[in-house]
Amino acid sequence: MRPEFYLLPWLALVALALPAVAAPDEQQLGKAAGYPIGTAANWFFDESVRVGSFSHLDTLLPHHTLNKPAAPLPLPAAAASKLEYQFENRTLTLDDFLDRQRVTGLLVIKDGKVLFERYQYDRNASHRFVSHSMAKSIVSLAVGMALAEGRIASLDDTVAKYVPKLAGAPYGETSIRNVLRMSSGVPFREVYDGDDDLTRFVRARHTHGSIAALQMFDRREAEQGTRFHYASSETVLLAVLLREVTGTTLSEYLTPRLWQPMGAEADATWIRASDGIDSAFGNFNATLRDYGRLGVLLANDGAVGERQVVPKDYLLEATDWHRHPAAFAPRRATPFFGYGYQFWTFPEEKRRFALLGVHGQAIFVDPELKLVMVVTAATRNAIVGREPFAAERMAVWRGLVGKYGSW
Repeated sequence: MRPEFYLLPWLALVALALPAVAAPDEQQLGKAAGYPIGTAANWFFDESVRVGSFSHLDTLLPHHTLNKPAAPLPLPAAAASKLEYQFENRTLTLDDFLDRQRVTGLLVIKDGKVLFERYQYDRNASHRFVSHSMAKSIVSLAVGMALAEGRIASLDDTVAKYVPKLAGAPYGETSIRNVLRMSSGVPFREVYDGDDDLTRFVRARHTHGSIAALQMFDRREAEQGTRFHYASSETVLLAVLLREVTGTTLSEYLTPRLWQPMGAEADATWIRASDGIDSAFGNFNATLRDYGRLGVLLANDGAVGERQVVPKDYLLEATDWHRHPAAFAPRRATPFFGYGYQFWTFPEEKRRFALLGVHGQAIFVDPELKLVMVVTAATRNAIVGREPFAAERMAVWRGLVGKYGSW
C-alpha cells in the first residue's frame, strides 16, 4: 500500500473539523445568536437582526396572505453550466459573489430552468424573504389588471376621480400615470435614516390611516409629469386607489389574478397597515423560487403558457424606457437606471428591467433571453450604491447576459 493511503482517514477527520467557509460579516449579522428575529421597532435598522428579520417579517407584523395554488409551476434544473463574471479585473464565479457579498439567496433561471440556486446565513428554500421596494412593481401589475378590467378608465385620470377624499390635495390631483412614474412633483425625502419624510409618513399612516398620511403632503415643488423623484408614498397612493376601485385588499385581489396563475409553490404574505391596506411600498414576503417564478412570468411578457396573466400591452409600456418621456430614461431619471411604471429600466436599447428593494433585493429580467436573476440580501446600507455590492451585482448580471446574448 502506498504511504499516502495511510493519510486518508486522518485527512478526512481534519476536513470534518475545519469550519465551513464563513459568509461575509456573519457575526455582525447575528450568527452566534442563531440569526435572531428583531422586534417591530428594530427589525429594519439593527443589522444584528437583519438576516432573521428579513426572512421572518410576517412573524413580527400583521399581514395578509396570498394563498398558493393547488399545483406549482415546475422549475426544473438545467444542465450544469459555467457561470462567470468580470469584476475588479478578475474572473469570478457566482459562488465568489456569495463569498464576497451579504447575499442571503441567489437564483438564476434561463428558459424556465434553474441554472443556479444558493443560500447562506442558514437560510433555505422555505424562507420567505422580504421584498422591500420590489413590492412596488407588484402594485404596478395590479394597476394594469384594474385598467384592463375597466375598474380604471384611463391612466390619465386623476387619483381623486376614484378617491374623492383626496380631491384638492396634490396627490389626489395627480394623474395615475404620473403617480406610476413617481412624478407627482410633491417633495418627499426618503433616505432611510429614521428621520426622513418616509419615517414621518409611516408613523402618520399607522396612527391616522393612509389617506390622512397622504394629505400631509400639501404642496408641489415641480409640475407633475416633468421629473422622476423617488417616493414610497406614491406607491401607497396607488394602493389606496386600488382599494377604492377593487373593493378589496391588494393581496386578495392579486391572489387569483397573479399569485395562483403564475404557479407559486408557497403562500406569500404582505404586511398590512393599521387601516387594513397592504403596505404596498414594501414588506411583501415570498420564497426565492417564487420571486423567480414572478421573474419568469415577466420575462414571458406576462404569460404562463397560453394564458395571459398580466395585460401584455400594459407590461410592455411599464418596462420599456422608450415608451416614456425623456425625463424618465436611463441616465436621465437617475445616473444609471430609468423608471417606467414602478419598474426600473436598464440603459442600452434592448428592453431589460428590474424590481429593486433596499438592502440589496432585486429581480433582474431580460425578456429576449428569457433570463432572470433574483438576489435577496442584507447589505450594510439601505442604498446599496454606497458600497461595492451594487457594482458587483451589476457585474454578475452583465456576465450572465454576456454568456447568453449581448448588450
